[in-house]
Amino acid sequence: MLTPIQALEMARELMAKEHRTIRNMRVIQNTTNFIKVEYGDVLLLETGAYLIKGHEHEGRFGLDDEIKHWVKKAVDVETGQRKVIKLVFFERFTIKLANITYECYRIPQKEARILELVAGNPNFMQGVSCPDEENNNVRIIDFVYGTNLGDYVEEINHSHEHYFHELLPGLLDLFLPALAGLSYLHKNHEKHGDVRRDHIICSREGPLVWIDFDYNYRHGEHIAGLDMAGVGNILTYLVGGADHTVLKLKKEKPHLLAGLTAADFNVVMSNRVVNLQKLFPYIPDRLNNILLHFSGGTPVFYDTVDELLSELAEARATMT
Repeated sequence: MLTPIQALEMARELMAKEHRTIRNMRVIQNTTNFIKVEYGDVLLLETGAYLIKGHEHEGRFGLDDEIKHWVKKAVDVETGQRKVIKLVFFERFTIKLANITYECYRIPQKEARILELVAGNPNFMQGVSCPDEENNNVRIIDFVYGTNLGDYVEEINHSHEHYFHELLPGLLDLFLPALAGLSYLHKNHEKHGDVRRDHIICSREGPLVWIDFDYNYRHGEHIAGLDMAGVGNILTYLVGGADHTVLKLKKEKPHLLAGLTAADFNVVMSNRVVNLQKLFPYIPDRLNNILLHFSGGTPVFYDTVDELLSELAEARATMT
């Protein structure tokens, strides 16, 4: 383990390469007050020393500019590798899925367990956990280079028909192993906890990479429940090439909106169309029927990721 003096010297060398200096650089070993861990500080842990370079921002829709004070951008002072440092922050809230209320909470220890479970799995962010001097559970994450799935799809500038036939098959080929990763979690009695399209990265190396799994929820008999709702949202977004909402249809395709009923919309986000075949008739029945499992009109939901994975693999095999 580096001494505080060694850590400071190496951090100063990194700053000098960027032609920057900080007069009063501090070595931090207690992260209890994470708000006071600031730019230019050096976080010293048993796993190494990390120069803090700023904060991450919330990617949740509508909160893009909100600072996540407990999540720091950092650089390993010994290797120069970019890291994401996640400090201890507890949060609790409830959400309702159909007629089921889930109690959700942020728990660092859960994310630490999963990091150990998925070590070496290319479909998950990689990292380690380490206690600071006050036994706070700090997670040191390897930075994933790439674009989140939502932004990646949004930036595609093609007609939906071209996107569906030429680009979607390749995206599904990447999404299938990512779903297998979620199944692996569930089989090991864990879950992601916050499945969203901005929590899956189209990495430069190729695979889709799940990130940010420090949320947990009380699941009762169905461990996959809340994760599956997130999967349904992502898959609908992928097939549609965008969210197709009531507002969007009113502006762009009001004649199609008139032909939709409540059964054609997402069971949770009731303003989003999941029966996309009514908007794009060339979507095959087999693929569209998978989406309908997430609609307000479905009598049966998927109980496991494996059920969806099997049907999606079969649907993908029929696409050119």
